[in-house]
Parts: sequence; structure tokens; C-alpha cells
Amino acid sequence: MRRHELSDAEWEFVRPLLPESLRGRKRLDDRTVLNGIVWKFRTGTAWRDVPERYGPWATLHTRFRRWALDGTFERMLREAQARADAAGDIDWLVSVDSTVVRAHQHAAGARKGGLREPALGRSRGGLTSKIHLACDALGRPLAFTVTSGNTNDCTQFTAVMEAIRVPRVGLGRPRVRPAHVLGDKGYSSKAIRAWLRRRGIGHTIPERADQIRNRLRRGSRGGRPPAFDRQLYKQRNVVERCFNRLKQWRGIATRYDKTVESYQAAVTLASLLMWA
Repeated sequence: MRRHELSDAEWEFVRPLLPESLRGRKRLDDRTVLNGIVWKFRTGTAWRDVPERYGPWATLHTRFRRWALDGTFERMLREAQARADAAGDIDWLVSVDSTVVRAHQHAAGARKGGLREPALGRSRGGLTSKIHLACDALGRPLAFTVTSGNTNDCTQFTAVMEAIRVPRVGLGRPRVRPAHVLGDKGYSSKAIRAWLRRRGIGHTIPERADQIRNRLRRGSRGGRPPAFDRQLYKQRNVVERCFNRLKQWRGIATRYDKTVESYQAAVTLASLLMWA
């Protein structure tokens, strides 16, 4: 095993989740290809600069794009989460947050035909994307979305929550409802709190200063302040540690991919290995 490659334990975890090729000519070994893909995103290099020991760079890119577009990486992540849930290994105290990712100039210029929005936004710092993510109490990703960097956090809260879908091993509906949600002041809105209450999900989200002033100014008509458990809120730092682990991958900390599908697949692959 070389630096930035899958360990034996990671490969044994991932191997049963990969799709099998039952027809056609013999292809490059899946472990070699996956090692090349992981090496590329962990180092942040260009596809053409991936070492020849992983096979032709075009083969790596073609298989990565195929797995990204047909949902292979996402299915692998769901299966890994399902196994953890069946073993009782998921703590459903969910933390939500977002992180901004600087986009390299190579990420711009994708053709729009047949592709979704590139999820790039322009600000004073240049082109950026943003990862909106929910993780369990152990800091492992449950679901995420990728948007342009100038997207407000609160607008993606329901999208991230609705993306949580952990299948059951055997019969039963997928689990989609956390036991409790932790979020920072960016998620302190009446719409979000009402959405959580309608679904019976407890939440710990601090009020913004302007919301407190408005409530106090209205007196008794302002209502009671929302419940806030300061000790429980301290556990929200797991989502920051989750982002820290994801950004150890240089190809995720800086976005080089032109299409949002490829960048999402890279984040999904990194998330999958965190469950290993």
C-alpha cells in the first residue's frame, strides 16, 4: 500500500459495494482504478498527472464519470450507512452546517448542454462552491448538497434534511428522521423551526441577536424564547470536524471539477471512506 491509496481494511469494506462487470472484455482491476481515483482527489492533481501504475488516466476518468453519473458512489454510501444502522452504530443526534470551497479557475467554463447548474458563485474571493452537510454524532456524513458559494445556509436546510435516507437491511422503510438536530444561528428562522416541529424533530438552535431584540420589543406578544440546551449545543462541533476530515482531500478542499456531478461524486467517495 502506497501513500494516498486504500488500506486493506478500506478495500475490504468497499469491495462488496462495487458493481460487478458480468459482460464484455476483461477490464482494469477495480482496486487499481479506485486507488487511482482516490489518489487523484487526495492529492488534488490533474487526471493526466495520475501515476501510470494506476493505468491509463483516460480509463480512470471514464470509470469515475460512469460511476458518478449512474449513482454508483451514492448507492455505495447508502449501503454503508444501512450496514451501520443495522449494527446500531449510528447516533441520530444530527448536526448541520456548511463550508465554502474555493473553486480553481479550471472549474469554470463547463458547457451547459445536458448538465445541471455548475454550482459556482462569484464573490469578492472569486469563484466558490458551498457544501451543506448533515452528519451523525460521530461526525460521519449522512447527506449533503452542493450549491454556489453565495447561497444562504437556511435555504438548503430542508434539502439536506430530506436527503437523509438510510435504507434498512431487509424489510422496512428507510430512516429519514433524526432524533435531534443541532444547528448554528444561520438556521434560526421560524420556517425551519416550524418544519422541524411538524415532523416531531427536537432541535437546538440559538436565536440571532436581531430576533431576540424583536421578541423583547414586542413584549408579551413576542412569545417565549425557543428552548436552548447550552450543554447539548457544544456537541455541534462534530460537523466542523467532519468538514476538516473532508478537506484533508485536496481535490475537495479546492474544487477543480467543471461539473457539479463530478465534485459531488468526489465528496461522496470521501464520505464513504469515512464510514469505513
